[in-house]
Amino acid sequence: MSKIYSFLALVCIFFVTSCVPLKDLQYLQPSKNDNQESTITPVVLKPYRVQVNDVLSIKIKALDQKIVEIFNPSVSGMQSNTSSAEGLYFDGFSVNDHGDIRIPVLGEVNVIGQTLEEIRIKVEKQLLEQYFNTSANIFVTVKLAGLRYTVNGEINSPGSKILLQEKVTILEAIANSGDITITGNRKEVMVVRQNPSGTEIHAIDLTTIEALKSPYYYVQPNDFIYVKPLKQKSWGTGTNGLQSFTTILTAVSLIVTTYLLFKN
Repeated sequence: MSKIYSFLALVCIFFVTSCVPLKDLQYLQPSKNDNQESTITPVVLKPYRVQVNDVLSIKIKALDQKIVEIFNPSVSGMQSNTSSAEGLYFDGFSVNDHGDIRIPVLGEVNVIGQTLEEIRIKVEKQLLEQYFNTSANIFVTVKLAGLRYTVNGEINSPGSKILLQEKVTILEAIANSGDITITGNRKEVMVVRQNPSGTEIHAIDLTTIEALKSPYYYVQPNDFIYVKPLKQKSWGTGTNGLQSFTTILTAVSLIVTTYLLFKN
């Protein structure tokens, strides 16, 4: 019987370690030495620089809107049949492999590596130099046609998402994907980011308040977010205490029954 008691003790230890601690599930926890009411200064978001395959929304306005209609893509008859994101995809200006977009009348405009503000100034300057004077009061707006990102791994709703926002945090991106599963590792969320100089891979710990200071706290277009599984998932003991207890109790019952049968 002493062997059974020893085995049960080991099972109890395994049961305790197989459960996911609460501290591994909570987001943005303050450190022990920090005041919970202290102000955290988030990282300054750098202006995004346009990359190949981005889709831009460019609107040109003037006092007399008729004189600029030719520069704006027509969306009549399409918006009623498509969502806002789909409409922007079909009617926006896609950046080709050469880093150019094609605007009606203006032709090809190189935008690769430039910020949205730089593109706005460039288009506005070209319009004033070639087609209008300052009295026309040309007004140009340039935006990304939605912020697209992909989430995979231990997430309730994996896949690509498009949010019609200019700024999106990684917590918002995860929330829009159904949140991380209970067996997802919130302490090591991987972010794969494309930029003009290459690919960056970075891990961010979402359980600590220090995540607000990370340069990867804000999602950029085309980011790939991967949530690793916790080691508890590979053990297969369950995602919570009750499931773990049920699994282990079944295993213990089987082992004890087998032992008693052989003993007799």
